[in-house]
Amino acid sequence: MGEHGTWFDYLNRFSWWGEISHKAESALGRKWEWMMFGPSHFSLTHVLVTLVVLGFVIWGALAFRGGLGAKDGGLVPPRKMNLRNFFEVMAESLYGMVEGAMGSHNARRFYPLVGTLWLWILFGNLIGLIPGFISPNDTLKTNLALALVVFVLTHFYGIKEHGLAYFKHFLGPSPALAPLMLPIELISHLARPMSLSLRLMGNMIADHKVVFAFFTLVPVFVPIPFLLLGILVCLVQAIVFCTLTMVYLGMAVEHEEH
Repeated sequence: MGEHGTWFDYLNRFSWWGEISHKAESALGRKWEWMMFGPSHFSLTHVLVTLVVLGFVIWGALAFRGGLGAKDGGLVPPRKMNLRNFFEVMAESLYGMVEGAMGSHNARRFYPLVGTLWLWILFGNLIGLIPGFISPNDTLKTNLALALVVFVLTHFYGIKEHGLAYFKHFLGPSPALAPLMLPIELISHLARPMSLSLRLMGNMIADHKVVFAFFTLVPVFVPIPFLLLGILVCLVQAIVFCTLTMVYLGMAVEHEEH
């Protein structure tokens, strides 16, 4: 199994899967080429890995939900570390991080969004460290979709909170600075989706290439330190993406103090 090979490659042996892939490529495949966007190598592998990640997250969410429905209301943790306990600790820790960054009011408001991004990015990163899988976050398409969601919701909540007065902050603190501040603010905001998506994609590609290289050279014991480092990189990238999301949302809904 090569660097880009996965367990899902075995599906290519079935004719019905080939027909599905061909129809999907005809409908969704990129036909154009421009600059760094060369010939498209369309594949449904990232979609299948995405379904695996979503399945695991749903499984953990159901375990978490089942704990809340217990007789003790989920107050008494299990004796041993299990999936339910893991998701409970992670949810509580993440809420503390969101509350510390955005305050109690905005934490309750934006926790579902930040929590969703956290679960997807974290487990989407980690699955790439398992032999035979790839990370769905090592493609620009996936990351740009996540970044655009953050971009759109940031301005949606900004307008919802301030009305049309939200756009005043694009003009700077005084009308005299408006001609200078407007293009700077527009470029800054438009660069956010690309910055979020490229940062996540670049780090995931580099991290998983390093781990794969050492697995290829010496598959026993030697890759373990690099796997641990890879886990740290996956965790840090999830934190960075979610932290920037909280910063953007917080800046959009904050009120000026007079």
